[in-house]
Amino acid sequence: MKIENFDTGLKGQENVKNIIITPEENYRNKKKVKEYLKDIIHSGKLHIDKNLNKYFAKNVKVNCFHPINEFSGTEKFKDYYWTPLFESFPDLERREQVMLGGTFKDKVQVASISMLSGVFKKDWLGIKAHNKMVNLRCCEIHEIKDNKIVECHILIDTIDLIFQTGILPINKSRGAEGNWLNPINTDGVNYFEKDLNVSKFNLEQALTMQRSLNIKPEIDCKSDEDLKSKLINHPQKEFWHENMIWYGPSGIGTARSLKGFIDYHQLPFRKTFKERNYWKLGHYSELGDGKFSLTAGWHSIQATYGSDDWLGYPPNNKNVIMRVMDFYHHDEGKIRENWVPIDVAHILIQIGVDVFELIKKNYV
Repeated sequence: MKIENFDTGLKGQENVKNIIITPEENYRNKKKVKEYLKDIIHSGKLHIDKNLNKYFAKNVKVNCFHPINEFSGTEKFKDYYWTPLFESFPDLERREQVMLGGTFKDKVQVASISMLSGVFKKDWLGIKAHNKMVNLRCCEIHEIKDNKIVECHILIDTIDLIFQTGILPINKSRGAEGNWLNPINTDGVNYFEKDLNVSKFNLEQALTMQRSLNIKPEIDCKSDEDLKSKLINHPQKEFWHENMIWYGPSGIGTARSLKGFIDYHQLPFRKTFKERNYWKLGHYSELGDGKFSLTAGWHSIQATYGSDDWLGYPPNNKNVIMRVMDFYHHDEGKIRENWVPIDVAHILIQIGVDVFELIKKNYV
């Protein structure tokens, strides 16, 4: 089974020239965006107008998780995202777990995994407040230009928040629920890598592994046992560390080892989405930064919901698109950890399951 080599970036941008920045510039960009976001969170609602004008372009393009979704401009950013967030979690704190940066094509980007922690004081997105501390799993990619953020991609795991309030509105996850771990044996936030070849190698390792996923044994397999065997011996096995951890979003859950990953996510996913195109639009971000790499697509995956194996809901053969980020930690020559925010609520509503309607039944 040969891994095909092809451009995984956005379609129509194959010939866009990839700009290059120095490791020093990249480190400054990470520090800058970290300070921007921390200042906004810790200054709170009182200083939101000043901070939005200071740190974001006026016509900033924002791509958010469902049900906030996409819009443009700092005024809508304030009204749709920041103000409700601060009103619901007035003592919010931000703690980063992973932070990496670099360039992709003609864009300079900084990405992060962070935890937003605070007491849930006021209903948010229809989720009923319970006046207890919660942790919002938040994954972001920000494009910066002229010292301002010009485009944002933000995935907050709203299903995880719903679970934290004690409500389980969707089918039980196959994998383990709970907070994601920090990177093992390394600092995922304050590191500096001077050797560009290290960053390039690790990004290419992640991309080659992803290209291997285009090899689809599920098309011809007659049983789960046969498919599992083929996935264990799939070309992907060359890239995963023996102690790998795949951190999935709530609704899917986390798994350890390639076997666990296959059992709890990959095998049921492949059975449900036999008809799928991983790069229908392509990645809007591909970054390598030292021992870390990132790829992300906003509607990059298009697939047909063909069985109940993955999420447990009846198949309807509807086409769905997916908002996905993949953060990788490379260690001992392999991919050791993979944090994967996916907008599960957005996938569910496309197959006729509205999480935010379902939770209302618990509040009557």
